[in-house]
Amino acid sequence: HTFDWTEEFIILCLNQGNKVVGFYKVSSGGISGTVADPKVILTVALNCAASKLILAHNHPSGNLQPSRADEEVTQKIKQAAGYLDIKVLDHIILTDESYYSFSDEGMI
Repeated sequence: HTFDWTEEFIILCLNQGNKVVGFYKVSSGGISGTVADPKVILTVALNCAASKLILAHNHPSGNLQPSRADEEVTQKIKQAAGYLDIKVLDHIILTDESYYSFSDEGMI
């Protein structure tokens, strides 16, 4: 399965009642990274009429810690979505062993 060795970025679009109204694979990259383009993410969110978003991507390396780039793109998307009254609830990093939640760690 490609999830095991390539980095992929997906979003879940939720309505005001936290019901998932759509999901989208934003990108599929290489072993050490992928592109999370805020314009693509917000276009999908608007097309779903999303009120909330959950961001997620995997780390094939198994390292759960967010990179500086992960932190920066999360803040960029959160800020841009805020202008459209869309709340970013969480950014989750997945590995084969566990997950890291920006929300649980107070980083969102």
